[in-house]
Amino acid sequence: MINLTSLPNLLTLLRIVLIPFFIVIFYLPFSWSHGAAAIIFALASFTDWLDGYLARKLEQMSPFGAFLDPVADKLLVSTSLLLLVGAKEIQYITIPAIIIVGREIVISALREWMSEIGSGASMAVNYIGKVKTTLQMTALILLLAFYPATSYWGVLGFVMLYAAAILTIWTMVVYIKLAWPNLMNGNHKS
Repeated sequence: MINLTSLPNLLTLLRIVLIPFFIVIFYLPFSWSHGAAAIIFALASFTDWLDGYLARKLEQMSPFGAFLDPVADKLLVSTSLLLLVGAKEIQYITIPAIIIVGREIVISALREWMSEIGSGASMAVNYIGKVKTTLQMTALILLLAFYPATSYWGVLGFVMLYAAAILTIWTMVVYIKLAWPNLMNGNHKS
């Protein structure tokens, strides 16, 4: 049975519920709107860490939470990247955005396929993945709040996003190398 009342699952759902507010505030025609959107994104990002911590601490890990948590993360990150790509003030952000979103699609498909053949355990998150996520979330907060053309913090966010994109490629290569024997095995549905 799905437990929607557990605190970790409620925090994950909150992350999803915050996305429409994040979008609306980002597009408001006020000088403070991007800063406020960055605060909402930062709060949502914090709930990502907090729900995982609480699930382990309170022993409330569940299959539903394991499913919903990465979905909420991907929705939040993809939304923020799309908003930033659409912002004309920030140039050259399309490249890391395509890398990050493309990697998420590849890894999601790979995890689903590995799960179907019973090898999902080998696709667990590693340390580099956590570093990538931290860099990515920090970069997005900075880019949402500050413009690279006018702010040191925006430039820092821009550099961090490119660093996160490089780590994104690295983690994708690691995952594909782990799955490669299964991919070449031929024991799959097509």
